[in-house]
Amino acid sequence: MFSLRVDSSVTLRLLEGHHAPILFALIEENRDHLRRWLPWLDVNRTEEDSRSFIDSARERYTNRESLEVGIWYREMLVGAIGFNHFSWQERCGQIGYWLAAEAQGKGIITRSSRALIQYGFTEMDLNRVEIRAAIDNTSSRAIPERLGFCREGHLRQAEWLYDHFVDHIVYGLLAEDKLQ
Repeated sequence: MFSLRVDSSVTLRLLEGHHAPILFALIEENRDHLRRWLPWLDVNRTEEDSRSFIDSARERYTNRESLEVGIWYREMLVGAIGFNHFSWQERCGQIGYWLAAEAQGKGIITRSSRALIQYGFTEMDLNRVEIRAAIDNTSSRAIPERLGFCREGHLRQAEWLYDHFVDHIVYGLLAEDKLQ
């Protein structure tokens, strides 16, 4: 099972079926907070939906299609991060993340992203990592900017969020670049 120790308080671990109640409760507690930027909340309405996500994420991990993990802060699940998609021919992975409202402001996503990116470059032989964020999601955009990513583009109407499109900013980091 995948597990990556970020530091003394943060660990990234592959979610297991028995985590479904905890994951669903975390989503429920943060539904309004997460809804502003995440398009999948309407398809995660029950504990069984969370279990299906976990099962699917584990299958995609086994098939080397993605690596989506829970973020454990002081042994409590506080969010998720991962390579949502790999393009192996290009040796590229695309990272996404979310965090519970009460866990924000502690550097958890920055530290988790740094560790996952380093793992991608050193253990998975990736050459490129991408992060895409809605143009107005300044908190999410701050992560790649803080880590030394290059702002590479602006995708117009890149994502449908419930009742409107949002533009995305695309950030990229190469293995030869300096991760900050």
